[in-house]
Amino acid sequence: MIRIAAIAAVVVAGAGLAGMLVLGSGSKGGDLASCGGSTVAGDLGGPFTLVNGDGETVTSEQVITEPTLIYFGYTYCPDVCPLDVDRNAAAIELLEAEGKSVTPVFITIDPARDTPEVVRDFSEAMHPRMIGLTGSDEQIAQASKAYRTYYSAHPPVDGEYLVDHSTFSYLVTPEQGFVDFFRRELTPEQLADKIGCFVDNI
Repeated sequence: MIRIAAIAAVVVAGAGLAGMLVLGSGSKGGDLASCGGSTVAGDLGGPFTLVNGDGETVTSEQVITEPTLIYFGYTYCPDVCPLDVDRNAAAIELLEAEGKSVTPVFITIDPARDTPEVVRDFSEAMHPRMIGLTGSDEQIAQASKAYRTYYSAHPPVDGEYLVDHSTFSYLVTPEQGFVDFFRRELTPEQLADKIGCFVDNI
């Protein structure tokens, strides 16, 4: 029951945020418009400073060196995050087979438990090129605010707790910054097709 409730809470949170973000069809740039992106109110994305799996402080400029797919979640998530991150990794592999390189990134919203070592092991298990990032509460909050993600931890029960959070994946590039966001309902094939269109037109 707890796991089902957690999934429902996360999906509801994500749906609510989608309503806040989406204004209509279209995308940045003339060539990218044909890919069917979503226009958002105001700027989305932006610089961040976080900590990678080796315990090194890194900036967004050091992380986003090519088209990059970013997901905010946490490694203790019982169902949603592993499924979403695995879907993203599968899409990245499909793109790799087409000769298109996209960096997958996982940013935790639970830095208290997700240490550098934890996010490193989680990310490497999902995809060999996935970059896992954590940081201080303030660093995570700043990155989350830039991408307008939502997260809220439940009160602990016997030392364990769940975290409600939004479930979008964000495509960003070094040149354009934020390009588009994707819902979790997409299959790996659908996600790869959408990302591939943007990569072809960047």
